[in-house]
Amino acid sequence: MRYFPLFMDLLDRPVLVVGGGEVACRKVETLIRAGARVTLVSPKLEPYLLEMSQSGKCIWVQRFYQPELMKREFVQVWATTDNPELNHQVHKDAKKMGILVNVVDDTPYCDFITPSIINRGRVQIAISSGGASPVLIRGIREKLEAILPMNTAQLADFAASKRGDIKKHFVTVDERRKFWELFFKEPKVIECKNNQELEQAYQRLIGSELEFSDSCTWIEFGDDPELLPIKALRIMQEAEVVYYDKRCPFGFVDLVRRDAERIVYQDLTEISQQIIVGKEKKQRIVVFVERDSSSHLLLKEGDEVIELARLK
Repeated sequence: MRYFPLFMDLLDRPVLVVGGGEVACRKVETLIRAGARVTLVSPKLEPYLLEMSQSGKCIWVQRFYQPELMKREFVQVWATTDNPELNHQVHKDAKKMGILVNVVDDTPYCDFITPSIINRGRVQIAISSGGASPVLIRGIREKLEAILPMNTAQLADFAASKRGDIKKHFVTVDERRKFWELFFKEPKVIECKNNQELEQAYQRLIGSELEFSDSCTWIEFGDDPELLPIKALRIMQEAEVVYYDKRCPFGFVDLVRRDAERIVYQDLTEISQQIIVGKEKKQRIVVFVERDSSSHLLLKEGDEVIELARLK
């Protein structure tokens, strides 16, 4: 992984954009939507940028770029001109001051790159190939756009409005997470059309006698993570603790929930007691075991085994 994915807070923070053409238009639009205070340096601007400047949404410095325009106050610098020599000068000046800089379409001169973004209000999905294949990323984005419900933003806003109330009902972060998992799986929530329907579903669920159950699921691993059953992937995303054999390919482990506790083991007997304790704590546990291993000897009552799909 060459680039570390990061969402940066630019609200009311100064950003410098050198250039006033079509490329600058695309970048400035996104920066303004993020709340940045954009300063544009260019002798002339595209109509869109000129309109943004005249409406006070950005500052236009109507001149050619000079090094003295680079100020330490800028948190980001974008070089968007069609002059590589000028763009590299902007890069050099920004680096001298320790400012993050992006020379558009010139990856070696980028401290950061911008991903393809799917925007659903509070929910944002960023997709990137590290600049290797924009066409591939565009195709992936189109597929995700097609399956992501348009009410995703409404669901996120509703959940945000309940952050205070939910803490009155559930003390621990773990309990709150499990409640929201149940809530977002409710058919009426998935198909909701307004906040009234969401409120009704919320009050109905939070007023019921909820009892969060433990589980222990044993999932086989092989050489190809793509052979994992859909059920296994769902359970892996819900698990709080994941035990994996030291021989388990990282591709399997990397598919589990990001904040799950991951514990490597060499022998199953090492973790048998830990699994028992975890279930007593109502934890959802996943154990990766090698296909055709003797793991069944350690299975407890209520444990589930999911076998890896086998090629015919």
